[in-house]
Amino acid sequence: MLSLQRLLPFLRWPRPSRELVRGEALAGLAVGLMVIPQGVAYAALAGMPLVTGIYASMLPALLAVLFSASARLSVGPTALTCLLVSASLTGLAEPGSARWVELAVWLALLSGLLQVLLGFMRFGWLLNIVNAPVLMAFTQAAALLIIASQLRSLLGIEVPWRTLLDSPVFDWSSLAFGLGSLTLLMLARRFKPAYPSVLLVVLVSAALSYVLGFEARGGQVVGPLPQGLPALYIPAMLDLDTASRLVLPTLIITLVSFLETASSAKVDNERQGTRWNQNQDLIGQGLGKLASGLSGAFPTSSSFSRSALNLYAGARTGWATVFSVGVVLAALLVFTPVLRHVPQAVLAAIVLVAVLGLIKPREFARLWRISRAEAVTAGATFAITLLAAPQLYWGVLAGVLMALIHFLYQRLHPRIIEVGLHADGSLRDRHLWKLAPLAEDTYALRMDAALDFAAAAEFERAIGEYLAVHPDTRHVCLFAQPINRIDATGMDVFLKIAGQLQLRGITLHISGMKLPVEQALVRAGWQADAPGLKLYRTDNEALAGLQGRG
Repeated sequence: MLSLQRLLPFLRWPRPSRELVRGEALAGLAVGLMVIPQGVAYAALAGMPLVTGIYASMLPALLAVLFSASARLSVGPTALTCLLVSASLTGLAEPGSARWVELAVWLALLSGLLQVLLGFMRFGWLLNIVNAPVLMAFTQAAALLIIASQLRSLLGIEVPWRTLLDSPVFDWSSLAFGLGSLTLLMLARRFKPAYPSVLLVVLVSAALSYVLGFEARGGQVVGPLPQGLPALYIPAMLDLDTASRLVLPTLIITLVSFLETASSAKVDNERQGTRWNQNQDLIGQGLGKLASGLSGAFPTSSSFSRSALNLYAGARTGWATVFSVGVVLAALLVFTPVLRHVPQAVLAAIVLVAVLGLIKPREFARLWRISRAEAVTAGATFAITLLAAPQLYWGVLAGVLMALIHFLYQRLHPRIIEVGLHADGSLRDRHLWKLAPLAEDTYALRMDAALDFAAAAEFERAIGEYLAVHPDTRHVCLFAQPINRIDATGMDVFLKIAGQLQLRGITLHISGMKLPVEQALVRAGWQADAPGLKLYRTDNEALAGLQGRG
């Protein structure tokens, strides 16, 4: 039964009670009312038919919550994933065309299949290759690009940007709808975050648009949307050239969308005091993407803002998502005629409000204070993402590559210090704190890293250079407590150093060697009772042995 519940997480949901149903229904209503206008707005951002934003909020959300470990996340259209879809397909098809929809469906199917496979193979750890600074920089750059893409609709600009200064042409009605909606939504977000302000703004703007004849006077509106459930969508097979051009976008969408999920899932699990099961969430999110593709929509992800609203509204289980899907379904059947009159400027305002919170320039200054190397990586990711638009994936790839190079550099240059006894009784960097040697004719060192192929050469170099400068050294003491792992290269280097010290008549003292490291060395032929070798279990024993050897 336990293995079945692990495979089917929804079996762990509590049975509905009157109190539970009422709370979950209210939370589901709040999220459902928010996701309807957001889904339409995000579909426009992705270049998709607007109704697909509603399709992506139903069956994908239901499957994702049924098979995810984090049952309180709101899955559906998100701004960042929709921007990646638009950027990935630019140049391959015309936005909104049948070919564009077909390619977007393939992105959903491929990224969904990849996530399911990663989850079943328990490869969720692979997604940790993107560190927080890279994700932060990419998110902020993407947010700026989203804002830039929505300004024409928001401000009612009817001419290309390059001719705007020479012949400014505005649709003043669109400008009023856009700025008015933006102002109301920002005020509501600040003072009434749980209020269905997005839906109210949509309803009011639709009513005003209808009364004022906005569409009849040439205003850009949502237009008619098809009613009824989505039909099963089976895309045509891809040719080899197109498939190869979708590989990299698929990888980036898979990576970024799941990192969006991680940001919400970690918060949710911390509040519940549980451990995040990232592999199960990969499976659930992947199934959601597959359902979205088969519905004729685009890749989905977990929305941080809607997930936060779900928690704020009191959701305790996945039943809240079931209710929200019911709300979206009812809206699809009866509410779509109302959406017809909503100005496009209002949709742009909805998108802008969702992404404005992602702009956090102070994070770069904070990162500079913490780590200048990571700040440079973040800055490069930010700049490359903007400059490479619409091929946004180059920003992520550059950031990941720079972060891995920095990580590898640190591994190849481990911190190796000569230690001395501080006045407080601790062992510290002798040269930094200007401390006396631990004992006469003694080199006492500590390496704060695993003794593996990356650190072995530096470890050997540190000891060799010291002995070359101090030929009268008679004792070498390694404080080995930080060394928690050793590989074959590390063993070879360690045995080589031990043999050279023995030939030179230098006693090797080792303090605090961990049992797995010691057992590995013994299997490699090391003899712990060899002459010229002394082992200590604690640093105090080693200090006593060094200072009392006379």
